[in-house]
Amino acid sequence: MDDWQKLRKLTGQALMKYGMIRDGDRILVGLSGGRDSFALMHALSFFQKKAPIRFELVAATFDPGFPGFNVEGIADYCRAQGWLHRVVSLRIPAILAKKNKRSTPCILCSRLRRGNLYRLAKEERCRKLALGQHLDDIETSFLISLFRGQGLTTMGPFVPASDGDLRVIRPLAFVPEALVKRCADRWELPDSGKCPYEESLE
Repeated sequence: MDDWQKLRKLTGQALMKYGMIRDGDRILVGLSGGRDSFALMHALSFFQKKAPIRFELVAATFDPGFPGFNVEGIADYCRAQGWLHRVVSLRIPAILAKKNKRSTPCILCSRLRRGNLYRLAKEERCRKLALGQHLDDIETSFLISLFRGQGLTTMGPFVPASDGDLRVIRPLAFVPEALVKRCADRWELPDSGKCPYEESLE
């Protein structure tokens, strides 16, 4: 079994165990431009063709407005794959400057991104939002919660969103990061660019 088959197998196990997708679902897929989100989209697209049920996928990319973010490259890749793709645009640098949050922008950026994905899900009539967190992300979230005294909690594989009837699914919940990395090499993914705050926050 090659790496791509392993990734599909583990994704399929998560989909089945938690009943993440049902016949007739329309799912918004968060496509950040990173390899995790591309792996998620490739896996869901595979199951869309092979599954005995019918469901729709809408890939959504959050364009933060940072110089060098390659939203065009992501869009071109989606078109080549035949994926329906939407872009949510915000000018994060201007918002951060207005709120004087240049030193710690990640929390604000994350909230804006999630809120706008929720809004787009409603506009696209999607009842589910698929995110690309994998097994390592879920384990890390668990440890952070534990060390901060927040109890035995982590990101759930299939949970209600904080906004209405929307449900959040994480189909890569059983997939280790190393496997995602190995699979990403086969797809010749576009370089989405780098957040200008990344180095200062390491």
